Parts: sequence; structure tokens; C-alpha cells
Amino acid sequence: MTAPLFDLADLHTILPELFICGAAFALLMVDLFISGKRKALVHFLAIAILLAAVLLTVRDMSAATVTAFGGMFIRDIAGDVLKIGIYIVTAFSFVYAKPFLVDRDMFKGEFYVLCLFAVLGMLLMISAGNMTVLYLGLEMLALSSYGLVAMDRDNPLVSEAAMKYFVLGAIASGLLLYGMSMLYGATGSLQFDAINAASGMSQSPLMFKLGVVFILAGIAFKFGAAPFHMWLPDVYQGAPTAVTAFIASAPKMAAFAMAYRLLESASGGFASDWVPLMAGLAALSLLLGNLMALVQSSFKRLLAYSTISHVGFLFLGLLAADANGYASAMFYALSYGITAVAAFGSLILLSRAGFDADAIDDFRGLWAKNPGFAFLILFVIASLAGIPPFLGFFAKLQVIVAALQAGYQWLAILAVVCAVIGAFYYLKLIRAMFFESSDNDTVAVHGDGHMRAAFVLNASALLLLGVFSNTLLSWCLKAFPAG
Repeated sequence: MTAPLFDLADLHTILPELFICGAAFALLMVDLFISGKRKALVHFLAIAILLAAVLLTVRDMSAATVTAFGGMFIRDIAGDVLKIGIYIVTAFSFVYAKPFLVDRDMFKGEFYVLCLFAVLGMLLMISAGNMTVLYLGLEMLALSSYGLVAMDRDNPLVSEAAMKYFVLGAIASGLLLYGMSMLYGATGSLQFDAINAASGMSQSPLMFKLGVVFILAGIAFKFGAAPFHMWLPDVYQGAPTAVTAFIASAPKMAAFAMAYRLLESASGGFASDWVPLMAGLAALSLLLGNLMALVQSSFKRLLAYSTISHVGFLFLGLLAADANGYASAMFYALSYGITAVAAFGSLILLSRAGFDADAIDDFRGLWAKNPGFAFLILFVIASLAGIPPFLGFFAKLQVIVAALQAGYQWLAILAVVCAVIGAFYYLKLIRAMFFESSDNDTVAVHGDGHMRAAFVLNASALLLLGVFSNTLLSWCLKAFPAG
């Protein structure tokens, strides 16, 4: 008599994922049968789904690692903390998105359904213990993201961004899949723990190493690291800002989980081979991201090149290839997700029907018109630039310390220099807000009360989480106990 493929305990382990999946389908059906005047119900239901998922995840959090479906699904502290971060950041992006979409007659249930399916893909990536599950989650995220970017299909700039994203994303997925196939060919297994155990005894070590190189290229693309960054500025600028706020924040946490599962859980035995490559990607991302950001006049493109730089900082933690390094990288991914959604939220805050804030000049004179929100946007910029006592400072500090402890002094010095360069181009926005006057009346904060309240909470969290950063960092350290 053969053993069952799974039992009820397995279903309990994946309860948050099952809930998100069922709720997304239910929301799709609800959207079909409600009138246009009641579409706001979809918005509030989507946020309620995310809050319920937070409760489901928190309820069963424990220090023990639990597996399901024969090790194909892993639930641990790292996964639960990342999932909660994704739920919260996605909820913020929903609140920012509603007034933006309503003003442009784009308010449709498809936006929320696609975002929820993207969230489901991220959850699978985070908890994957098997290459098949990881790739399934990655493609669910990617396909949903392609649809989100192409929402405003009558806009030629949006269509161009969507096509670039789709074509280059398909190439990156192919690289990742090819690398996975080589790992399978070298070890004969799809399970991460089995691959790691068999890597040292593989009859084809060259095939395994080549597979790791292809996987690293796929990871770099999904992060937007240089030199695989070519899609990122055009997609960030071309996509509707409400969509950019989502795809620029939450997926970075899932990308970290994917990198950890593939590089440590599956390829940890070959760290001496992939760590130097990771160091090169980090250095190139830091240099190119910061230098290109210096010459941008579009705030969206500036944030895109800034993202490339932030990926370089995150890679400093990954290349340490130890518990402290992974905890630092995870802390950075969480910090950046919270900060990035606030940064794009600030653009939506200054946008309205018939006007999309994009240029740095669109912030000119905001201090004179609305000093409260100008001060809050200063919080966001300070966190992005890594100025104490904001959250971004402590995130940068942790990954730089991790790189120093791993023996990469030159890279840590480069990171400090690039952080100073980054502070310079963020100063352009501060100068526009506080020291320049607007030539017209375009500077105005959107009147939506929910969005205003969310931005106040989001920006204030960057200061509060910075002051009490040890709490968040302790959870990250618990997720990767020193061996």
C-alpha cells in the first residue's frame, strides 16, 4: 500500500496560500456581478483579504520549520516574515492605486485580482522547497505583472513598456529554467536539500557550476541588477504609477527568497564559485545605478536607477553567504519594500485627473503649498538615501557590515562612496520641494483621505521602524540562526 501524497496537516501548512488563491477567484466572481457604482467594494475586499492573510500567517508562526508535500513546500520564520511584509506593502499599494485609477477611468477589478495572483506567486517562491514550485510561483508573478503593466493598453508608452517587460522577462525565465535543468541533470533531483547534498558528489561538477551561473543571471534579471537592468527604467516609467508602486516593492522580497533558496539551500556547497560573481554584480549595480541616477530629470527613472543601486546593496548581504549576511539581506529587502511603495506613493499623491507627476520639477514649491506632506516626503527621501535615524540607514549599515565581515573591504568602501553619491541626487528633490518656487499651480496634494492617511502612516513607519529597527532585525536574525 503506497503512502498518500499529502495529508490534512499539509493543507493546514499552506492555509495562507489556499486562502489567497480562493479569495482571488472569489473576488474575480464578485467583480463580475456588481455594478460600476459599487466597484469600490472590490477595493475594500482586496485589502480585507490581505489583512486576513496577515492574521492567518501570524496565527501559526513558530520557530520550527515545517514542510509539506514531501518537502516541496517549506514554512519557516523567514518565509512568514517576508509574507507579512508582502501583505502590508501590497495593501499600501492598493490604497495608493484607487484614486489614481479612478481619476483615469482605469478602476477595474482586474487590477486587484492580478495583484492577488501575483502575491500568490510570491508566496510560492518564498516557501518553495523544490525547483518546480519555485518556477511555478515565479511564472505566476511574472505573468500577472505583465498584465498589470499593460493595463492602459491604448497608451503607446505603456504598450512599449509591457512589450519590453514581456520579451526580456521571457528571456530571463528561460535562463533560470535552463540553469535549473542543468542542476537537475547534475544531481538527479528537483528538491533543494537533495541537490545541495548531492552537489559535492556530482559526476558532472562543471554542469552544476554552469547551471549556477545561469541561475545567477536569472536572479540578477528579476532583481534588476546591472548588467541585466535594461528593462527596469523603461518599465518603471512607462507603466501606470499605481502598477509601478506594486511591482517595484513587494516582488523584491520574493526575489530575495528566490535567491536564498537557489543559492544557499540548493547551491551552498559551491558558494566559493557564485560569491565572486555576486560581488561583481553588486559592484556594477552600485556604480551604474548611482551614476545614471545623477543625470535623471524624471523622478520615476531616478527611482528606477536608484533601485539598481539598492539591489547592489542587498547583494552585499547575499555574498556574505552566512547567517548574518542572509539576515542583513532580508532586512534590506523588507526595508526597501516599505520605502519604495512610499516613494511611488508620493508621486501618486501629487497626481490627479489629467496630470501625472513624474518630473522632479513637479515637486517644486511643495513646502510652501503643503509643508506637512513635504516633510513626510522628506522622510521617504532620507530613508532612500540612508540618513539616520531612518530605516534605510540601518538597512545599509547591516549589509555593509556583513560585507566587511565576509572580507570584502573594497566592496564595503565602494558601497559607502555610492551611498554618498546617492545622497547627492536625492538632494535635487529636496531642493525642488523646499528651496524652489513653482511657476504655476500644478503642485497640489490629492484630496483622497484614505490615500493621505496611508501615506502619513507609511512615511512615519520609516522613522519609527528606524528608531526601533532592532525589533525587525531580531526577527531576521531568528530566521537565519548561526550554524
